[in-house]
Amino acid sequence: MEGFIVDWLNLALRWLHVITAIAWIGESFYFVALDNSLKPPVDPVLQKRGVFGELWHVHGGGFYNMQKYMVAPAEMPEDLHWSKWPSYTTWMSGFALFTVLYLYSPSTYLIDKNVLDIGPVVAVASALGFLAAGWVVYDTLCRRLGHKDTLLGICVGLYVLAAAWLSCHIFAGRAAYLITGGMLATIMSANVFFVIIPGQRKVVDALLKGDQPNPMYGKRGKQRSVHNTYFTLPVVFVMISNHYAMTYTNRYNWAVLAIIMLAGALIRQFFVMRHRGRVLWYLPLTGVALMCAAFAWTMPRSAPQAVLAAGAAPVSLATIQPILNQRCVQCHAAHPTMMGSAPAGVLLDTPDEIIRNAQRVYQQTVQLKAMPLGNATQMTDAERASVALWFEQGAHR
Repeated sequence: MEGFIVDWLNLALRWLHVITAIAWIGESFYFVALDNSLKPPVDPVLQKRGVFGELWHVHGGGFYNMQKYMVAPAEMPEDLHWSKWPSYTTWMSGFALFTVLYLYSPSTYLIDKNVLDIGPVVAVASALGFLAAGWVVYDTLCRRLGHKDTLLGICVGLYVLAAAWLSCHIFAGRAAYLITGGMLATIMSANVFFVIIPGQRKVVDALLKGDQPNPMYGKRGKQRSVHNTYFTLPVVFVMISNHYAMTYTNRYNWAVLAIIMLAGALIRQFFVMRHRGRVLWYLPLTGVALMCAAFAWTMPRSAPQAVLAAGAAPVSLATIQPILNQRCVQCHAAHPTMMGSAPAGVLLDTPDEIIRNAQRVYQQTVQLKAMPLGNATQMTDAERASVALWFEQGAHR
């Protein structure tokens, strides 16, 4: 019953998280595109009112005229929309989902003793500390180097690379990717909560008092917003990365993660520049080339020839099934004991199901060694070798 409840919490929170993430990312992409597409107003009246730039839209059968004031309008409108709740809700739902799946079962999801032999309490504390430290270090860099955009960008990029390396040397690969992405998502939402919205509130307060707003708040908010837009595609990748074990099970998984995140940032830069009127095709082409490099690097290798030659006699299903019963059916069964339902619907508790999923079993247990998760059931190298022999010899009964 417990597993059933956890699965439903997983479903509800994941659904909420995806919906709110779509809303936040869509809103973020729109405002970045809008900001980079603005044209100086020609109308002297608009210039006198302090309009910095404007853009005409046609959408849904109507026309829209978007205008931006460099600091603020002369008078505050009565109804002012604040772009904050999509960000907050995305982070809160994501953290709740992370808690239900990873923090609730650290031995299964956070820990891989082949990476680092730590206990559940240390693993949970490290994961939470990683998210908090990510924001503290990033914010410190921004406050120290905020006046030098290029240098700050380089330092933030190097920091993300170092964080990816560190997380992949502490946590299981699957969790390491998610924690690195969670760190970036925390930075993004914290930028909104601690910098962008408070700065905008100070501008509004100054206007209501009849004072001249400090333009520093707008500049600082814009800088953090730009950082957020480059983090977006890398964060979206880690949100879905748990489905693709060939990335996080690689020996150099931190480098694979860095390559894919860089590809995402370059592709995002292409669209940012395109909205400014500059079409730089080398950016997406470089991103695609990096993805191809990651594909080649993570391509599964055949089982070592020495292992295949070790057994002259065919390995039968009768040899393999007890191994799977001991190591795999706790999750992959019609009535699993470690999960509410079998992940991806893969069942291994009958001979027919084992034959049907032979390719998946071979890929996950031999080529990628992604299963069992965190090797929680302690599958041995000899058992993996037996599975390899069975599959390579035809996966017969």
